[in-house]
Amino acid sequence: MSTTSTPASEPLASEPMAAEPMAAEPMASERVASEPLTRQLSHQVSQSVFDGSRLRVVLLVEVYDGAQQQFLETYENLRSHVESVPGHIGEQLCQSIENPSQWLITSEWESAPPFLNWVSSEEHVRMVKPLHSCVRDTRSLRFHVVRETGRPATGADHTRGGLQAEPRVGDGVIRHALTFTVKPGSEEAVGKILADYASPEPRVDDTTRLCRTSLFLHGNRVVRAIEVRGDLLAALRHVAEQPEVRAVEEAINPYLEQDRDLGDPESARVFYTRAALPAVHHVTAGEQRGEAQRHALSYPARPGRGMRLAQLLAEHDEAAARDPRSSVRCSTIFQRDDVVVRLVDVRGDLHEGDPAVTLGLPDAERVSELTSLLDGFTDAGSPTGGGLVRALEGARMELVTDRRAPDA
Repeated sequence: MSTTSTPASEPLASEPMAAEPMAAEPMASERVASEPLTRQLSHQVSQSVFDGSRLRVVLLVEVYDGAQQQFLETYENLRSHVESVPGHIGEQLCQSIENPSQWLITSEWESAPPFLNWVSSEEHVRMVKPLHSCVRDTRSLRFHVVRETGRPATGADHTRGGLQAEPRVGDGVIRHALTFTVKPGSEEAVGKILADYASPEPRVDDTTRLCRTSLFLHGNRVVRAIEVRGDLLAALRHVAEQPEVRAVEEAINPYLEQDRDLGDPESARVFYTRAALPAVHHVTAGEQRGEAQRHALSYPARPGRGMRLAQLLAEHDEAAARDPRSSVRCSTIFQRDDVVVRLVDVRGDLHEGDPAVTLGLPDAERVSELTSLLDGFTDAGSPTGGGLVRALEGARMELVTDRRAPDA
């Protein structure tokens, strides 16, 4: 387990979050969703970036003393570029009235996918690099817009995203993953290193706790999925400071395809920015009793089709969660660029249930679309000749370690 990028790891932001109380009378554009929020809670899908609602990104920035001019010049360069990014609506830069070193950048996006595509791009990594020398710390928050006031009901631009249809009920767990590749031929050595270390103390502080770490290999790709209650960044920093974890990270350095120097903050920041594999969808079935086995499935997407592939899998998982016959207890989809990983908790063995359900394949009419998005799964939807079984075996990732904290 490792740290993630902290300073200046987000793009610019835009329109500020509403600071005033909600108006008593809903606007005409809101009346379709004016039913009390407590009657519309979504209990199965606790996380999704695919509902089409607008996204608000909030970036809190603390600038070094004497570096504000550099910060403003870098911001202007970024702002002029991000304005042309598809899906970006607008942004605002705000300065604290109490501490001039504190700044707030807010941005609004038509939906989450365009933002995630931008923030994971190499172009974004390159453009935010100049900020690292003038920013002491950052804090990034991302929200779907659920309710708002102040927008005109007449002539509203409905192409610019809508409101989240219903509030989501979570389980208090934050899910995140990291992924990186190792040199071909080193997989066995890397697997042994990653499996053989002492688990860090799960308690981070009074409000944050590590719950679970699941680590998988697929070919030469490593995926480490983590579950945290509380502050994700605090948990990642806590783990990175543990001597046993630092020793493991140093031990795998010679095997990595992407060079890194954990003693160099810039090198570490770039590595973990590129390694971030965010969760884009999580769904839990209604029945949660009994034990379940954890598995990870890798879906190699064709170039540029990763987000659509993740969306198609998410749509199927949401429908399958309502089917009491499904063996899948819960599913989390992680996606970055063309890397799509689906983490599933399954009742019984992975091969005992319907392979189409386990794989997350949609109904027959849409199998062709899914296979057109996959790279190398051309027979995944074939009902004959063991196509689904072969696809399931090909997608299955090798479990390296799965560790749960006591009482997690």
